[in-house]
Amino acid sequence: METKEYLITQLNEIKKWEKDQKSVFFWEKIGRIPFMILDKITPKFIHDKIGVILDELSKYVNAGGQYLVSVPSTLTRMSKDLSIQELTEIEMVNQLSLEQMDRISNDFIASRKQFAKVQGATTGFGGMFTIAIDIPILLGLTLKTLQEIAISYGYDPNDQMERVFIIKCLQFTSADIVGKKAILEELTNIEGKKAFSQIEGWREVFYTYRDNMGWKKLFQMVPIAGLIFGAYVNKQAIEDVGEAGRMLYKKRRIMERLNDLK
Repeated sequence: METKEYLITQLNEIKKWEKDQKSVFFWEKIGRIPFMILDKITPKFIHDKIGVILDELSKYVNAGGQYLVSVPSTLTRMSKDLSIQELTEIEMVNQLSLEQMDRISNDFIASRKQFAKVQGATTGFGGMFTIAIDIPILLGLTLKTLQEIAISYGYDPNDQMERVFIIKCLQFTSADIVGKKAILEELTNIEGKKAFSQIEGWREVFYTYRDNMGWKKLFQMVPIAGLIFGAYVNKQAIEDVGEAGRMLYKKRRIMERLNDLK
């Protein structure tokens, strides 16, 4: 396995990334305004549809439901991609090097980005009415991406603690500077499962995520032209959440390995 010096070097790179995340650009601050206006003119049936899907997604935290990825299938794919002996249980992932974990998590992110790009182009073609479908689907894609990243670093999304951690990663991606700082402090002070015993405001997570993409999704409302914007925005969304998930999960794995070396 890696030396202590190597682990510390990797950890310092993640800390640098965290520091960079604690800044908010002006356009991100005003990014919610267009969608707030759009929200007021959106037909009621679209709001109702989003509400139904939102209630369905909220079950993910407690039980996983349809958004829970298959751990065995994911492990099989990892084994093939890394050309190693088949991984039959998630504990075996802990024996992989950080380099292997990084490689496989990047592969998962790349695959999901491509799928999100196609999906965004498809729903973007229809303009305003298909955007109501696109946002919840994209949220589901981000959940699956984060679960695959979790497995890549040896963490089981079947564990409710990990599903809460995944929601924290999603919150981090969409949060403002104050929110990012608070989430990083919370995740830095993890001790066992205690820090993940509760999660509040699932609806707030959804609406923050939606509003954060407001100005980007606004252009997707234009029929046909929305195809281009939808493809780009969805691809970028998976890229952003994938980066956050990879960094935060990698940090956990590094901290655990450093503790084992003491």
